[in-house]
Amino acid sequence: MKNIERFTDKEWEELASILSDEKAEQTDLLERFMAEDPNNSGKMWKDLKNMDNQEKIDVDNAWKNVHSRLMENVAKISDSPVRFSFMRSTLFRIAAVALILLGLGTASIYMNNSGYLSKKITVIAGNEQKNVLVSLPDGSKIYLNRNSEFSYRKNFGRHGRDVQLAGEAFFEISPDVSKPFIIDAGKAKVKVVGTSFNVITNNTESAVEVFVKTGKVLVYDNSGSQTIQLDPGFVGTMNSKASAKTLNNNPNYLSWKTGLLVYNGQKLDVVFNDLKRVYNMNIIADNPEILENTWVSPIDNQSQETIIRLICTSFNLGYTKDDNVYHLTKK
Repeated sequence: MKNIERFTDKEWEELASILSDEKAEQTDLLERFMAEDPNNSGKMWKDLKNMDNQEKIDVDNAWKNVHSRLMENVAKISDSPVRFSFMRSTLFRIAAVALILLGLGTASIYMNNSGYLSKKITVIAGNEQKNVLVSLPDGSKIYLNRNSEFSYRKNFGRHGRDVQLAGEAFFEISPDVSKPFIIDAGKAKVKVVGTSFNVITNNTESAVEVFVKTGKVLVYDNSGSQTIQLDPGFVGTMNSKASAKTLNNNPNYLSWKTGLLVYNGQKLDVVFNDLKRVYNMNIIADNPEILENTWVSPIDNQSQETIIRLICTSFNLGYTKDDNVYHLTKK
């Protein structure tokens, strides 16, 4: 109300049109309004236009309510007809803008304070967990490895399919050409339409690593300057400095998910690294010669105690366990 005299009748009409998107922005007028607005309601209005409204506002009905209330109040004014006419036309325009700004401003404060606009759903797999399943609203499925964290917005799929991953996960993505599935993996992003693939957000070389099982996957860095496309069977790595693409030759790449490890003569140091990743087993050979032994038997979802006893029996070894670490010794 304090700003009534700062703008002409025509300017109020133009402001109402601009803020309601009935005409293109008139920069000078809008900037002057926002500069003289201590509540920053112009900016709030523009921000709120980008919100995802779950229900459409019945503007006509809202205006009827405002109109009837204004008429009740204006009828009480006893000034001259000219003053009455000016006040009525001006008040109507001011009230139309102010009521909408006030209502949406209140909604914005409430929604921001309640965390609705930034609400995320986060799933965490602990140290003793793997294959933690996350089922998304679009039918996609994500399986988390140990010590991994996966987040997605509460309104996932409404305007896009953007998620975040820290750790390792296997993805089975439902196809949707109009809404690509995008993973923020920290140092890189992964974009797909519909496929199955594995993502590690920080491998041994501090790079994002992606293995594609089916379909095609696009991996790009945060600046967009590096991009690689991966076909089935390929592994891609990406960080801020370099990218690489190679054909996977590790039959146990996805064993953390299946629990099945297969070997055809690999040395025990390779086997122990796999057991760490798949079964969370820490095995240390007190004698380096132990690591030169080779392994050919499959390991298929057995318990840690069963696995360590099989290894010791096969190579005439003994073991002790200190907390969560197995120490192997020669007999």
